[in-house]
Amino acid sequence: MAGIESRTVDWWSVHLYAEPTLTEVGSWPMVGSLPWQHLPTDDPAKLAAVLDAARHWALRIENNQTARAVASHEISAAADWSGIATEIHRRRGVYIPRRIA
Repeated sequence: MAGIESRTVDWWSVHLYAEPTLTEVGSWPMVGSLPWQHLPTDDPAKLAAVLDAARHWALRIENNQTARAVASHEISAAADWSGIATEIHRRRGVYIPRRIA
């Protein structure tokens, strides 16, 4: 199984890789669109569209990673989870009736 570092996505490194080609090409159709499909395989605009899509995807993944990390910290800080676990452990074997709302 791969470590966490192998799943971490860094948008900036993707941007730095793609930017020279994108700057050189200047404009390109949306990846997967009909105009993109009709470009010859060796057209630089076709590759630029793929690189731009990769850049957008990396940004989406990086933002998702950040949001998950923030949520994780907020959940961690929301309660005394160690205290809750201790309390649950102490109550083992004790029947706690459900309240009917």
